[in-house]
Amino acid sequence: MHRPLLVVLLSLAPLAAAPACRAQHPSVPEASDPAPHLMSPRLYRVILPVSDIDAAAAFYAALLECAGERVSPGRHYFDLGGTILAVYDPGADGDALGEGWRQHANQYVYFAVDDLEAARERAQAAGAALAPEGIATMPWGERLFYARDPFQNPICLVDERTLFLGGGE
Repeated sequence: MHRPLLVVLLSLAPLAAAPACRAQHPSVPEASDPAPHLMSPRLYRVILPVSDIDAAAAFYAALLECAGERVSPGRHYFDLGGTILAVYDPGADGDALGEGWRQHANQYVYFAVDDLEAARERAQAAGAALAPEGIATMPWGERLFYARDPFQNPICLVDERTLFLGGGE
């Protein structure tokens, strides 16, 4: 069994005159350049707001089939292929809610899984609200299903064999 991979899709408008976005990595100099080596940025953490950290940890542990790690009273982290899914309960961490935390209705977090049907069963058993259309195949070829976690966060689980990662070969 493979551990789930977190796939987050971001829409970025092209920037005409912007230089390449890279983070400095000071320990590996390039042979032809005396400046520090620059590496591409990578997504390493996504935070999902929750109102009950214990229930959230239990839900995502069941869905993702990994226990994760409690890193503070209000944060539970799941390492999904090098990207951390952080479920975060501000109240449990003693943080102010401010105006609250709302996600856009179409702001899904995408998980790649090796067995989509089993993942759907786990999601339902763990308390997810499954979209009525069930497992569907998108025009770009991905097999997936949509759901909402018990905290109303929109999530999508995708068959890892059908991931669409762009137009490249």
